[in-house]
Amino acid sequence: MSKNFIKELEWRGMLQDFIPGFEDKLTEKPCSGYIGFDPTANSLHIGSLVQILILMHFQKYGHKPIVLVGGATGMIGDPSGKSNERNLLSQEDLDNNIKGIHNQLSKFLDFDSDSINSAVLCNNNDWFKNINLIDFIRDTGKYITVNYMIAKESVKKRLSKDSTVGMSFTEFSYQLIQAYDFYHLFSKNNCSIQMGGSDQWGNITSGVELIRKKTGKKAYALTCPLITKADGTKFGKTEDGNVWLDRDKTSPYKFYQYWLNISDLDAKKYIKIFTFYSKDEIDNFINTHDEAPHLRFLQKTIAEFLTKLVHSEEDLENSIIASNILFGKSTSEDLSNLDEKTFLDIFEGVPSITISFDQINERPLVQDFLFKADFLSSKSEIIRSLKQNSISINKEKVDSSYIISKENLICDKYILAQKGKKNYYLISFN
Repeated sequence: MSKNFIKELEWRGMLQDFIPGFEDKLTEKPCSGYIGFDPTANSLHIGSLVQILILMHFQKYGHKPIVLVGGATGMIGDPSGKSNERNLLSQEDLDNNIKGIHNQLSKFLDFDSDSINSAVLCNNNDWFKNINLIDFIRDTGKYITVNYMIAKESVKKRLSKDSTVGMSFTEFSYQLIQAYDFYHLFSKNNCSIQMGGSDQWGNITSGVELIRKKTGKKAYALTCPLITKADGTKFGKTEDGNVWLDRDKTSPYKFYQYWLNISDLDAKKYIKIFTFYSKDEIDNFINTHDEAPHLRFLQKTIAEFLTKLVHSEEDLENSIIASNILFGKSTSEDLSNLDEKTFLDIFEGVPSITISFDQINERPLVQDFLFKADFLSSKSEIIRSLKQNSISINKEKVDSSYIISKENLICDKYILAQKGKKNYYLISFN
């Protein structure tokens, strides 16, 4: 096997720390390595994409990725990077979340092939449900000292004098439970590697230590940097909250727009992390971008790659059409082909009104219809704008002879009025 997995992560900026000997371990034979995902929701968000991509690279280089979904640890909550203890989930919610996450990960990893490195999904509740407290304390707890656990950065922050919350024993135990996960997968699945974000280094190395003390054998750890934004705001967050991988939580159009709107500085970093393009290709992409930054070539390249990867080619095409509707040249046909959710996403926040279907049944002239819909300040302004050829209905220029009818309805419910290039007005019917 090749050391290329490490080199691949390194040049892409996806490598933070790893235990010495990791590279040599990868050259011996195909290895099994895992990353854990907390089932706090029934969808992952783009904050999880780096971990997913690491597993994809791992599988690409011939190794076996194991996805561990924390059905047991999800009931507790990882204190790493948290300032408050989070709410605990019910078993029903956890089961639903695990199912959703598995379905998502199946789009990125090959779980079904007969190859030696076919991916595996595990749920740590499968082994923890059979372990009683006394056995766990006796057989596992004695190997990791409290001094060792308190020395971890994630614990120290919560126990510092500046913390007003402190840490419950429930969360304190998380480190030991995650360590046992690694030991269990090492023993039962021949898994010698755990990977994760840099905030997980303490938890991961606790697992390495537990394996060493219980078996006398060596296990390995690797972490990647936490992704940041150049302006200091949190990666993956918008005004609406997380950018999810589930289309019902974040539409493909909004997903596409998120990447389209990243800064040039971030784009030069993210093109390496969030795509599979080669170093030479990316160097060429950056040069192309720098020749005309206003065209946002890098942003478009990332947005197109990820929308296709996370959603589909069709979703990408629809997202591009949707973007052109708002920011470029488009037709009424483009508008009519949109689904309702994407249409509403595009025109979210524009002035709007809801009126009765009665206003359209009599097939009014456009100026009468727009006046009743409170478009512009007066009927005379509407007539004047029509003479100036500056009013559009559903992206088509109209004049004063134009008649409004139900044939104009988008998704059987909406009409989009527009003055000039940027002044949109959404008319809904009930």
